[in-house]
Amino acid sequence: MSHSIGHVHIVRHDDGTASGVWGIYTLQSAFQPIFAFSNGKLSVTGFEGLIRPFRDGEPQSPVSFFNTCPTVERLHIEALTRTLHLLNAGACLPQEAFIFINFDPSVFTDRSIADKALRDMRLVLHEAEIDANRVVCEVTEQKSASQETLYNFVEALRANGFRIAVDDYGADESDINRIKELRPDIVKFDAHWVMQLMESGAGFALLTAMVASFEQQGIRTVFEGIEEG
Repeated sequence: MSHSIGHVHIVRHDDGTASGVWGIYTLQSAFQPIFAFSNGKLSVTGFEGLIRPFRDGEPQSPVSFFNTCPTVERLHIEALTRTLHLLNAGACLPQEAFIFINFDPSVFTDRSIADKALRDMRLVLHEAEIDANRVVCEVTEQKSASQETLYNFVEALRANGFRIAVDDYGADESDINRIKELRPDIVKFDAHWVMQLMESGAGFALLTAMVASFEQQGIRTVFEGIEEG
């Protein structure tokens, strides 16, 4: 069976989970629960895969880890983190839960890269026994190196059964034009921006109107960082 590039840096464990190795770092998955409010109560509907780097057994800041990685390595690290999260999701998460996986648009510089990322995803999902319709591909706020490549990749993901989310709506690159172009299933609001809107009645009214507008378009909304408010 063929393997994705992410498998080269994967270490398997006896309990079915996996960790990644990149240079001096060991990488582990952390899954942040995503809640939905229904019938007067909160329930977990999904999990977002987040990377947790360690150096010599000591936890490191994810931001520091990514900042130390040369730009030329970002594509491979992207593949590794996706592979790691999907394998661990298959081993640990409830079978009905959605799995949110981040994609950095800046690494998709041409179609061959996007095509390979899609092939690798399908291989990993087959191994992890995860249906594509459980996976939410979260396009982060970084600027794409090629908008056309990004849009074509998003359409290919959608055609293969994946769901699409736009991350950090309200940040510089996540404006309404991006929503129109990517046509996501889910919009995740930028936490800092939401907190600013919530400080005034006018801001709260604007936020309410935006959520209603997205709902009318069949787009679900997710609020990040509310546990920190």
